[in-house]
Amino acid sequence: MTRSPIRSLFAAFAIVASLGLAGCGYNDFQRLDEQTKSAWSEVLNQYQRRADLIPNVVATVKGEANFEQETLTKVVEARAKATSIQVTPDTLNNPETFSKFQQAQGELSGALSRLLVVSENYPNLKANQGFQDLRVQLEGTENRITVARGRYVKAVQEYNVLARSFPSNITAMIFSYEPKANFSVQNEQQISTPPPVSFEKPASK
Repeated sequence: MTRSPIRSLFAAFAIVASLGLAGCGYNDFQRLDEQTKSAWSEVLNQYQRRADLIPNVVATVKGEANFEQETLTKVVEARAKATSIQVTPDTLNNPETFSKFQQAQGELSGALSRLLVVSENYPNLKANQGFQDLRVQLEGTENRITVARGRYVKAVQEYNVLARSFPSNITAMIFSYEPKANFSVQNEQQISTPPPVSFEKPASK
């Protein structure tokens, strides 16, 4: 049974179109888009893990008499702010929302860092095994956040290079593959750096 000329022409067109899409990075966009989504999901998982640990940390610290209330309040407020931001798949394509999310998480990192520094001045907390266990979990989570963010940064960099390079940028334009928002590491370092803590009493006049 022989093919009709129209079928042969259609098959040839499909092959050429397929090769053309592959050559212009369409398949790479599919792969990298999924890669960034997966990396972003892991970032969110680790941020959620941290948020889930904080209530236990706060409850433990509240049991310490005369603990610096301002530090504790800032942690509670920073957690509330960070968890109030609605994160959706569109967040990756919305630089403004992404920036707000990053800033909120950075402020929470700074508040937590200060709390851990201040806790060093309270012997009972230092001797509290439950608090020390929570501290280890928090520090481990911060490390996992750093690793997850690093993977996301790398994935987005690869995706954005493809979206902005020729001729794949034409494919990006046709299929609406916009560059994705990324973490600004330098900016977050400034946000999350806790202010210096001094435990020295002021000299009496």
